[in-house]
Amino acid sequence: MTKIKTRFAPSPTGDLHIGGARTALFNWLLARHEKGTFVLRIEDTDAARSTQASVQVILDAMTWLGMDWDEGPYYQAERASLYREIAEKLLKEGKAYRCFCAPEELEAKREAAFKAGLKPKYDRTCLGRASHPDRPSAIRFLSPDEGTTTVDDLIQGTVVFNNSELDDLVILRSDGLPTYNFSVVVDDAIMEITHVIRGNDHLNNTPRQIRIYQALGYPLPRFGHVSMILGPDKKKLSKRHGAQSVMEYQKMGYLPQAVVNYLVRLGWSHGDQEEFTIEELIEKFTLEAVGKSAAAINPGKLDWLNSQYIKRTPLDELAERVKPFIEAKGYSVKDAARLRKVVASFQERVKTLVELADLSEFYFCEEIIYDKKAAEKFLTDESIEFLKQALVSLSTEAELEKERSHQLVQHLAERGGVPLVKIAQPLRVALTGRTVSPPIDEVMEALGKAEVIRRIEKAVETIGRQR
Repeated sequence: MTKIKTRFAPSPTGDLHIGGARTALFNWLLARHEKGTFVLRIEDTDAARSTQASVQVILDAMTWLGMDWDEGPYYQAERASLYREIAEKLLKEGKAYRCFCAPEELEAKREAAFKAGLKPKYDRTCLGRASHPDRPSAIRFLSPDEGTTTVDDLIQGTVVFNNSELDDLVILRSDGLPTYNFSVVVDDAIMEITHVIRGNDHLNNTPRQIRIYQALGYPLPRFGHVSMILGPDKKKLSKRHGAQSVMEYQKMGYLPQAVVNYLVRLGWSHGDQEEFTIEELIEKFTLEAVGKSAAAINPGKLDWLNSQYIKRTPLDELAERVKPFIEAKGYSVKDAARLRKVVASFQERVKTLVELADLSEFYFCEEIIYDKKAAEKFLTDESIEFLKQALVSLSTEAELEKERSHQLVQHLAERGGVPLVKIAQPLRVALTGRTVSPPIDEVMEALGKAEVIRRIEKAVETIGRQR
């Protein structure tokens, strides 16, 4: 049995879109499931739009998602001589012909076809035409215009195309660079790709490519076309639906494992299971379980998945992942032990790393800014005595471990004959500036004794100034 070999072949003209990332994941998972080979190929022959920066974005996005490649990255721009050589071969065999039509001539033909209510199709003006060495020329593939071409699609099923609908497409432009439908056939054949899994928008290209395979005597790969990703409203995905690129998800604070899980589930399923480890995805992934219908994004599902992955991420790893988000706010994060305590206090409560960084900001700021309503309600003459008593009790403590902090607050409440909340809420506002935070004992432990004392002293001074 032939070893399975898949590929991902993006054009470096922008960020890696989530549709492209899902296609890459399906190819990668199929190769890993079958213990085959996964190839990365960069289709950069569009010199006007392809940039090295976009190439790097693609490489970074795939690396972030954990998709390693066994071969490549190959670059089509470095293979131009190969495409010219094979196009010339088709020319010599009478399976292609030179086209000397100028762009304005071709545009006039298209306009005439539209006016006549016909599908624009090249009229073979240059087929059999005498050569004009002094004029620039493209090379067109001579496509059969009778019969049908059948695509036995692994996902969409059998699809039949009338050959009369196929155009004599340009395979080599006048500048010597190949067109997509030609270069992709040459590359996939020479790289011995066995399975071409790509977006459904390429299905109409497939009969044209099959004809080129056959003309060159190349064996056909198996094709599988994945349906498009839609917005929550079941309409074409657009900017109004939110994030579209992989790196946008990274910037929004999602973990790569959650994004992988989310993207794979857009069109693939395994029973009712929602959460998968990478190992489980590799073990269970098959093309038979990929649906024909378009999948709609569900931001709420991604939030939920991400929260589950955050809860299960080892504390040290989670601290390292959130650190850049905290530093981006202008805070220096040098105390690794303290950062772990901060992260631990929010790990069970947040959906994204951005949310974690936002909520934990009070731990790192030099001066607490009190929420106005919170201060009016809890930093009062009634609470100042409790805060002063807390300072006295803290002065005798060596370190503020979580359990000891809880005992201290509880003891203050018992001694004052008041409910625990009467002590906890003024302390919370004094330490965080707000009425909602992780448990006060976790906050005290993460801040440390010196910082807790400093913040309570500031709260006492604030109340004193208001008298």
